[in-house]
Amino acid sequence: MKARLGAVLFGIGVASLALAAGTAYYVAPSVTKLPYDLTFCNPDNQPDGCLKASVAVAENATFMQVIDGKPTIQTGALKATTEVVPQASTTEKEMTGDLAGEAVVWQAYGRVIRTDNGSDVSLYSAELALDRETAAARKWDKQFLDTDGPAGEDDSVEFQGQTYKFPFHAERKDYEYFDRDLRKALPIRFDGTERVKDVEAYRYVQVIPETDLVVAEGSLTALANALAPGATTGKVTYSNTRTIWVEPTSGNFVKVREQQKKNFVPDQGGTVTLLDADFAYDDATITNSVKSAGETRDKLRLISRTLPIAVAVLGGLLLIVGLWLIVAGRRSAADARLRADAASTAVDASTRQEKPVTDERPGGPLSDEIPPASTNWRMEDEPAAPAQRTASDEAEKR
Repeated sequence: MKARLGAVLFGIGVASLALAAGTAYYVAPSVTKLPYDLTFCNPDNQPDGCLKASVAVAENATFMQVIDGKPTIQTGALKATTEVVPQASTTEKEMTGDLAGEAVVWQAYGRVIRTDNGSDVSLYSAELALDRETAAARKWDKQFLDTDGPAGEDDSVEFQGQTYKFPFHAERKDYEYFDRDLRKALPIRFDGTERVKDVEAYRYVQVIPETDLVVAEGSLTALANALAPGATTGKVTYSNTRTIWVEPTSGNFVKVREQQKKNFVPDQGGTVTLLDADFAYDDATITNSVKSAGETRDKLRLISRTLPIAVAVLGGLLLIVGLWLIVAGRRSAADARLRADAASTAVDASTRQEKPVTDERPGGPLSDEIPPASTNWRMEDEPAAPAQRTASDEAEKR
């Protein structure tokens, strides 16, 4: 019985080890990919796992706003909202060739408004392909970036590097991060770790020094006419210090800060500030991002580490117990056979002792040991007794 139970447990242990290996090497990698069925959240933040909009606020900002068709310089608080909407149907239709199964299409929408009256300050939209494993941009001939800023006349672009997400299991190293204003990727440096609410985050910093933007000549002329009397043209410069806090297991942003500056430098007159704003995620966005990143992190850890280790340990224990039961069962069976053989031998010996000994020869029982009572006999070395004379013998002699 022990051996049979041990064999069953041993088999379950082997199956458990195989399951642990399959979970670690096949299931876990499959869940560390951008899924096809991600959706943007509705107003009720449903369905579960949907992508929520991120909101960043800049207090006391200086910014340019077009009012009644004329660029003007304003001051006040700004709110920037970014929405990322996965495009499942476009992914299925457009991701072919080397992109099939390897990339997903996301659309992104950005809007900056004044908090005092809700009027628009700037808008942008983009569509790009992201690698499912690294979350970095992939080459795709239908990608675009449409902005209403100085460079908005041309929506052609080639996305590169990270954009709206870092890879699963982000590392403590530098990455390339895409900047919309420059329309290219630049290094973003790993700058240490920091706790953001309930999660440990990696901090990455991208410093963009003052750089000339590519702006259409007509836009430069319009800026000069509106903002720099006497000037006929000029240039627009841009700088930014971008800091992104990333939960490393999920690769999700949990906090973002951008310190942006744009200036118009006319060919005559002084420099005009077009934008001076310090945008940072508001508290609600940080809370939502931390919660979402934490849930994703816990699921990934469960599937990729906790579950395989637990199943492997269980399988190892079952192997040991099963092997022990098999050996113990076989030993018990051998001992039982030995005891049975010993008992059988003892019974046979007892039976032989109690059985009468018989003489098979014609002399009868025990003829070799005890002479029959009716037989006259003497010991060979004992002298014979004198013969007795009878009365008839005496008469005959006379």
